[in-house]
Formats: sequence, structure tokens, C-alpha cells
Amino acid sequence: MELTEKQQSFFEYLQEKITSDGRAPSLREAADDLAVSRNAVAQLIGQLERKKIIEREGHYSRSIRILPEQSGQKNRKSRVRELPVVGQITAGLPMYAQQEWDGSILVDGEMFSGNNLFCLRIRGESMHDAGILNGDLVVCEPRQYAENGEVVAVLIGGEEATVKRFFLGSDHIELRPENKTFTPVRYPFSEIMVQGKVVGVIRDCLAYDG
Repeated sequence: MELTEKQQSFFEYLQEKITSDGRAPSLREAADDLAVSRNAVAQLIGQLERKKIIEREGHYSRSIRILPEQSGQKNRKSRVRELPVVGQITAGLPMYAQQEWDGSILVDGEMFSGNNLFCLRIRGESMHDAGILNGDLVVCEPRQYAENGEVVAVLIGGEEATVKRFFLGSDHIELRPENKTFTPVRYPFSEIMVQGKVVGVIRDCLAYDG
């Protein structure tokens, strides 16, 4: 369904706020930003929801979700894309790999254009010197192999997950941290499963429930 000029303008505002802040604005924030009443904002949200441009649950400020693009919606921006946040992963001591989604995040589709990208939340400081900090989201391109020196997400023993720099030896795989206070660890080939190559880092951006 085509959007009116006012609906299109409001939709673009939502995209920009969610991309920059990691969440939708509250009714008050949107009303202040656009110099309109909260009732006008609520009406616009309802109109976009009825046109299946967005969806929401419960309280507006935390639950708004921009739906994936559909072929007939020419007015919607193609740059914004949604990536899943897949549990958490530890940069430091490995932790149990969680397979379920832990929300979603909107990113610039021109900056992150690969297929089937996913995000992992970092816990720990072992990759600090590579610019990957505690709390960051790393964007990963799915892959089951790695080249020497690449930063990758791996499963250890089929259960524990971590992000490290990958090096292949004659009879082992070495996972190297990027922090002098941490020690590289060697594993037999059978213990390591590469899950993806890290292609980007997102900082100070909250995932939103999707």
C-alpha cells in the first residue's frame, strides 16, 4: 500500500531513530522531535501498522518493529536491514553457545551487505586490542572455514563459543586473543568448528526485541 507524504516522513523518522538509537522513540520523544501532539504520533503508528509497515506489542516505546520490505512497497528505504542477534558469545573464557535469537538490530544495508549475516554480543576483554570491547555486537558472515589471521567466531567442542584470531598449525588450531593479559590456546582439529568471520563491530547500540 502506498504511503501518504506524512506517513512516509514519519516512517523515515522511525527508521533513522531505530538505526541510530537501537530502539524506537517514545511517544513523547517523537512528539517533541516532530513538533506534533502525542495523539498525532499514535495515529501515525496505527496507520503504518494497518498498512503492515510496522508491528508492535504491548508498550509502544520498546516493542515497535519495522517489517521486512515487500515487493509492492516502493516508498520504503532499501538501505535498512534487520540482523538477528544470536545469543551471546564470550571474548575471553568461552561460554555455552546459545542457539536462539536474542532480539534483532537494524543496520545500514549498504555497509553490511553480505548474505545471512548475524550478530553476536561480546562478553569479555580478550579482543580489546582488536577494537572489540565488552558489550559490543560483532557482525558475522556465516562461514565454516578461516584463513590465518582472520577474526572468527568458533565453537569449541561443539558447545562453547568464542571470538578469536585464527591460526592453522600442522596438527592443531591456535586461537589467539588480542590482549596481552590473555594466552593463546591450541586445540586439535576435531575440537574447533568455525561459525563465521567477523566483518564488523557495532558499539553503543541496543538490540531491540523482534
